[in-house]
Amino acid sequence: MNRKSLEVTIARLEHHLECWKQFNEYLGLARNKKFGPDDETQFLEIKCVITQELELITAQLENLPIRREDAHSLFAAAPSIRYLSENNESDLKILENQWHKMFMSWQAVLGQLKVRREELANQGFIRSLMGAPKSKAQPVDK
Repeated sequence: MNRKSLEVTIARLEHHLECWKQFNEYLGLARNKKFGPDDETQFLEIKCVITQELELITAQLENLPIRREDAHSLFAAAPSIRYLSENNESDLKILENQWHKMFMSWQAVLGQLKVRREELANQGFIRSLMGAPKSKAQPVDK
């Protein structure tokens, strides 16, 4: 992966993680039973964004610790905030635990990508210190 595509992937994953945080905030709204119709709409939208970005990220990266089936299963278990608000505390804790495991796995992937970015930056720095490879001088005709 070149530097530019790595930067794009890191930015995409950072946005993806922000959406995962928002998903968790909606779990809190369900637990507290404090939500309205706009929250329901935004909850559906955030699940759509996460799902679409998941597809983009899994197409770019290999050997991810998260399977798309696991994420889809999590979202299927949370069709709406109202549905979640009617669940018992135990069910919400199970869902939060699943969310947390995936969130932390994504954080690990992001950390690995940032390590790779640092490695590429260091390689570029070392090359700049060593200078560009010198080509053999051609005799100049007089």
